[in-house]
Amino acid sequence: MLNVNPSPMRSLATGMIDHPWGKRSVGFASWIPIPPRLVGYDSNAMPSWNIHTAHVERLLSDHRAEDLGIEDRNAFLFGNYVPDIYVGFMVPKASFHIDYCITHFAAINIIPIPDADLFWDYYIARRWPTSPVGLSLALGAWAHLVADRFYNGWFRTFSIEHDVPKGEELRVMKQGDFHLFGNSLNISSYVSVTPELLDAAWSFHPYRILADDVERAVEVANAIVQKSATPTTDQGEYALLSAEWMMSVLEACDERLITWLSAWQSLVADGRCYRAADVRAEAGLPSAEFDDPNWLTRGKSPSA
Repeated sequence: MLNVNPSPMRSLATGMIDHPWGKRSVGFASWIPIPPRLVGYDSNAMPSWNIHTAHVERLLSDHRAEDLGIEDRNAFLFGNYVPDIYVGFMVPKASFHIDYCITHFAAINIIPIPDADLFWDYYIARRWPTSPVGLSLALGAWAHLVADRFYNGWFRTFSIEHDVPKGEELRVMKQGDFHLFGNSLNISSYVSVTPELLDAAWSFHPYRILADDVERAVEVANAIVQKSATPTTDQGEYALLSAEWMMSVLEACDERLITWLSAWQSLVADGRCYRAADVRAEAGLPSAEFDDPNWLTRGKSPSA
C-alpha cells in the first residue's frame, strides 16, 4: 500500500512507469524507461560490490552494529547492493530497469554524484521502514550512496587534476581500476535470503524489490565473495589510478560512515527522528551547502 504522503521517488516513478505501484500479486512488474542521457554519461560509474562489501565489513569489525543503529547485519549488507540491482550492470537479468540516476538520487552527469542526504531525509529521518530489518536495509542503501558519492566525487577531481583520456577509454580504465582494487580486498560476508529480508525488500519505499530479484542479486553478491576467497596471484596493474588512491578514498568514506551513524545514534536516543542537516551539525560536518557534490567545480577532493 502506498504511503499517504508518498516519497519523491514514488511520485516521480508514478508518472514514468507503465503500471502504478500496487499490491503484491502474481505477475507484478513495473518498467521505468531510461531518461534522456547526457552525451558521455556513464551509468556504470560506481564502485564494485566487493568494495561495498568491504566497507560493511570494516564498519562492523570495529563497532557494534547496535551502536550504529544497525539492527540486522544481513539486511544492512544486502542494502549496500540495493541501489544497483535494477541499474542493469550487476544484475543483468533483473525483472525491470531503473536508471542509475534515479536509484542513486543523482543529477545526470558524466560522472553522477548521489545525493545521500536527500535519501536520508525521506527514507531514514522519517523512519518509513516499519521493521528493524527494513530500517537496516534502508541504512545499507544510504551507505551505498555515500560510497558512490565519495568514489565518484574523488574521481571527478582526479580527472580534472590529471591529463586523463576521455569518453569510452576513460570509462574502461576507471572501471578496470575499481575492479582491480575490489578484487584485492579480502571479503568474506555472505547474504542470506530470509523471509524477513524478502519482506523488507518488498517494502523498500523508493521502489519494490521483487523476491526473484533479491535472489538474483544475492547470487551475484555471494559469487563475488566466493571469488575473493581464492584470489589470483597476478592481480594486474592499475591503468589510471593507484592502490594508494583507492585506499585513501576507502578510508575517507569509512570515516564518514562511522562519524555520521555515531552522531545519529546520539541524537535518536530521545526517540525522535532527525534529518541530514541535524546529523551533520551533531557530527561537526559541513552543511550540505559547503559539502556539496560538485567537486568538479571546486577542484578539490571532499573532506572526510
